[in-house]
Amino acid sequence: MMLIYSGVPCKYTTPLQGLSDSVVTLYHAGCSDTKCANAQLNEAREVASAADAVVLVMGTDQSIEAESRDRTSISLPGQQNRLISEVASVSKGPVILVIMSGGGMDIQFAKENPKITSILWVGFPGEAGGAALADVVFGRYNPGGRLPMTWYPQFFAETVNMTNMNMRPNLTTGHPGYTYRFYKGTTVYPFEYGLSYSMFAQWVVRAPKSVKLSLDEDQVCRYPECEVVEVSDNNCRNSGFEVVIGVKNVGNMAGSYSVLLYSYPRWIRNVPQTDLLDFEKVFLAPQQVTMVTFHVDGCRHLSVVDEDGNRKVALGEHHLQIGDVTHYLYLET
Repeated sequence: MMLIYSGVPCKYTTPLQGLSDSVVTLYHAGCSDTKCANAQLNEAREVASAADAVVLVMGTDQSIEAESRDRTSISLPGQQNRLISEVASVSKGPVILVIMSGGGMDIQFAKENPKITSILWVGFPGEAGGAALADVVFGRYNPGGRLPMTWYPQFFAETVNMTNMNMRPNLTTGHPGYTYRFYKGTTVYPFEYGLSYSMFAQWVVRAPKSVKLSLDEDQVCRYPECEVVEVSDNNCRNSGFEVVIGVKNVGNMAGSYSVLLYSYPRWIRNVPQTDLLDFEKVFLAPQQVTMVTFHVDGCRHLSVVDEDGNRKVALGEHHLQIGDVTHYLYLET
């Protein structure tokens, strides 16, 4: 039995209805269904060549991915790739590619196509999804979303054993690891990728340059002789500090922005390459400035769990990353 968690809306606003409410629209169904076994290429090219701009709505539906129905591919179904490329090649104006899917898709070919000017991932939108899409396309709403997962290339799905639940990479078996924390390979789009109609600047207002860990007496050690300390909730305390980030909307359109605080731990074998410690979403008018405060616990947030399940913290230099801003701090006992 396939489970579907959505309710039944009173009515849907489709992408065509949403766009047609704002502009005269030409429409042609390039595929008879989502599986797109036979794309109607000639008809689609003819309609696209006559339009000032093109919106292509592609992706999957619950006949392809749903609870108890796993996808066998992370590429677009059937001839959708070909349809997109053919339509883009004859379009005389902007081409906006809209992807409806529950998860990531390998759309590298579209990302590299200079005729495709915009790509929107809308998930599986709700009953007013078409109206929301039109608001973004016509600039009535400034999108500020970030990807909640890594979008892998198709070869990742073809080479990785999907029953292997190990997050960490394994050089012996060739397993590349999963998620932004461990995977170092090629991505279509990385975790937390997202664009906006505005630009935002951020900087460190206040953060410590050194943090002293309070350990039990039997665990006192000094760097560099002692590089790594095994910690727990009981033996590592009073290491909290604040990181204050300034954020400014330097563009001309109001919008939301997600401030993400990452930690890049010192090297300990086979631990995460980075960790998202915290985030906060702010909404800013043009030229508005705000401050975001993160509360960091050195013992908890700057420690890592090794492959044997032991939590450790490396002494010495660590760095925190906020966008393209790096702050260095020194951990000592």
